[in-house]
Amino acid sequence: MYFRLKKDHEEIPYLLESAKDVSVSFLSAIDTMPVSKATPAFPQAVLPAEGMGGADTWAYFLKQYAPYLSASAGPRYWGFVTGGVTPAAITGDWLATAVDMNAADKSGVSYHIETETIALLRNLLGLPTAFSGFFISGATMSNFTGLAIGRQWVGMERGVDIGKAGLAALGPIKVLSAAPHSSVLKALSMLGLGREAWVKIPALPDREAVDINALKAWLETNEGPFIYVANAGTVNTVDFDDIAALAALKQTHRFWLHVDAAFGGFAACSDTYRHLLSGWELADSITIDAHKWLNVPYDSAMVFCRHPALQSAVFQNAGAAYLGDPAKDFNFINYVPENSRRLRALPAWFSLMAYGAAGYRDIVENNIRLAQQLGQLIEKSKHFKLLAPVRLCVVCFTLDVPQAAHAETVQAFLEKLNAGGVVYMTATVYNGTPAIRAALVNWRTVEEDVTVAFEEMEAVFETINVQA
Repeated sequence: MYFRLKKDHEEIPYLLESAKDVSVSFLSAIDTMPVSKATPAFPQAVLPAEGMGGADTWAYFLKQYAPYLSASAGPRYWGFVTGGVTPAAITGDWLATAVDMNAADKSGVSYHIETETIALLRNLLGLPTAFSGFFISGATMSNFTGLAIGRQWVGMERGVDIGKAGLAALGPIKVLSAAPHSSVLKALSMLGLGREAWVKIPALPDREAVDINALKAWLETNEGPFIYVANAGTVNTVDFDDIAALAALKQTHRFWLHVDAAFGGFAACSDTYRHLLSGWELADSITIDAHKWLNVPYDSAMVFCRHPALQSAVFQNAGAAYLGDPAKDFNFINYVPENSRRLRALPAWFSLMAYGAAGYRDIVENNIRLAQQLGQLIEKSKHFKLLAPVRLCVVCFTLDVPQAAHAETVQAFLEKLNAGGVVYMTATVYNGTPAIRAALVNWRTVEEDVTVAFEEMEAVFETINVQA
């Protein structure tokens, strides 16, 4: 055994205890620490010839990088849609790292953990058992997977097995949507369909939801099969397509219905908001992002699909005897892009079991209530202007300033706001207007955070140069 490894093997208790102490200290301060920090230009490290060993590497990290850790998992980080990792999920994630089990290995308990966790999630989201579920790395790969299965379906509708013959045997495929997430267009590129395969269907006035009549008109003058990507929570305004109406259209038109419900799917946790997802039980595939409103660590999402044969036709491992026969022996690896997979299900299992349906209902409804409070403060302010109703957990707004230098002023405001470290938001454009979005999906966020954040917003606005 290499001498550095031998020493670290003996010092595992010290290394883990040190990591625990720093983690506890970090989490104890996360509510008040800056949500963003400026970082210097770090010198490029040189690979040590013999290695530094775990203890010295730990000391180097504490000096070099630890001072710049920020509360991007904290209660006022409202930029990327980041859940704050529940205490139970942290426990499960640490354990998943320590045991390092491959979720594809059916000889171990990992396979059973994932199977059970998917069942828990179906129950939480109210999805029928007709949907098989699979853990995957994130919403991008979940959308990729759903669209890949949809591509296979289109091929079979045209008499072509794309999984065997390849895309070249098929020809162009049209993918319809009103306001798809950027990851959908990225997936079209990765799948060989191309971003230009997207056919933009008009949205309802001042909405990001599809105009069903416009879609009907398009379908009546174009011959299928197609793929339709439905929004169940857009990134700017958390708008929802009328999924029930889309499902009804499937009765008379040939298209694959993929629902991108990355974080909007968690509306299913609430009796008040579940109706927004009416009809999604009739979809063909669904994207859910776990590191958003499920509040588990990054690198975790799920794809749900009701067509296992099509899914396996795309992702099965052919000619690998050591992996078993895909036709006879079910294994998750024959239904998703990855073979070797981290036990992503374990943090989710811990969190679902720890807090249950009531816990997640409380997280979702609390975040929505706080987002609505922020929206109300913005509506009353003389400095800001709400651009869309606060439907769920995202507040989309802009500055109430002259149009001449509107874009520059919004940018200046946002840069100064984020640099302050009190709250973090991201820039966007809504209906052609430079805008700002605040996404609240963190279990830690409370009413005081909204008050503190808004006071900071008002204070920052007073310091920027508003040009007429």
